[in-house]
Amino acid sequence: MSPEGRVDPYPTYERLRAHGPVVQAGPVFFVVTGYAEADAILRDARFGVMDDALRDQFLPGWRESPAILSISRSMLRTNPPDHSRMRRLAAGAFTPRRIAAMRDVVQAQADELIDAMLAAEGPVDFMAAFAYPLPVGVICALLGVPAADRPLFRRWATDLTGVLEPEITEEELAVADRGASELRAYFTELVAARRRAPADDLTTALVQAHDGGDRLSGDELLANLIVLLVAGFETTTNLLGNGLVALLEHPRAAAALAEHPEFAPGYVDELLRYDSPVQLTSRMSTTPARYGDVDLPPESWVIVMLGAANRDPRRYPDPGRFDPWRPQVHPLSFGAGPHYCLGAALARLEAQVAFPLLLRRLPGLAVAGRPERRVRLTLRGHATLPVRVGREASPVTVPGTPPGAAGPTP
Repeated sequence: MSPEGRVDPYPTYERLRAHGPVVQAGPVFFVVTGYAEADAILRDARFGVMDDALRDQFLPGWRESPAILSISRSMLRTNPPDHSRMRRLAAGAFTPRRIAAMRDVVQAQADELIDAMLAAEGPVDFMAAFAYPLPVGVICALLGVPAADRPLFRRWATDLTGVLEPEITEEELAVADRGASELRAYFTELVAARRRAPADDLTTALVQAHDGGDRLSGDELLANLIVLLVAGFETTTNLLGNGLVALLEHPRAAAALAEHPEFAPGYVDELLRYDSPVQLTSRMSTTPARYGDVDLPPESWVIVMLGAANRDPRRYPDPGRFDPWRPQVHPLSFGAGPHYCLGAALARLEAQVAFPLLLRRLPGLAVAGRPERRVRLTLRGHATLPVRVGREASPVTVPGTPPGAAGPTP
């Protein structure tokens, strides 16, 4: 919980792990560090997210907070049957076809951002120059937000994400409430515009789900638009920043990816495992359960440490080593079970396009100063990441994969 522990949580995870994969930290408070236990709990119907009744118990006055109210009315913080209904409607709009069609958008926006980085004089902040604007631009394109409005969303979404932390001060809540109120006002106008003139975007699809027979309520429509925006850029931003640092610290692996972009899916999964952009999530038990030889009574509060589970040596030998050729990597960074992140495929797509492109076009890319971590428990990423861009590489033809090749030699 200290600033130092938040900036580098991995030593703490190992101290916890020494006490077992599930650790009791209070009468009804448990911490999970084991991969198998975390995966099973996230899929176990006996565990759910905090509902309105529990919020009334633990967060008195929460209904007066626009930020908490917005998050609580989304699929992120609801249980069946409401969660199942909202998830089905949103998934119907968030189709694989729609995501696959975004590849050209991602490629074009990434190229434009790299052009701007090359035009800058001196070091640039990778977070401000690339890691924030790429996912913001992509999710806004998916939602149908006009390009001119996109700069607004970084501040709004950054303000709101404070409410995703397990603890929040009154000052941080006031900032989150401001962001939620401004986002809600913006999406109210965008929804009205899409009713007047439907478009081929995700906002129109969700508006039609609201207006159809199997409905999203008005509050649910706005809440899910807000969550899709926040989740659609915040986690990807952290993945891009964390992943670039890991790649630059492993130059042979980075060079192999630059030469073989077809290996990007395996690289991205290992980057997600190695330094997860989302470090934890929570569940509440509804009936007795037993995990890791520990009895969990009803109404237990379980903190599932995704970042620790991804480094469980029982699942991944030598887990502190970055190894893009590691077999059978299935990180829990996007969760598991009913609440598995709806935008996981989009986040992966953005990273799979961005990393090879950055490494190919910017062969001299290097960290140019001391990166600054955000002091957060849930969302792990950088506040700033200064880099030296260097000169752009000459155009090259990237060779294909030799038949039967599993990957370059480490």
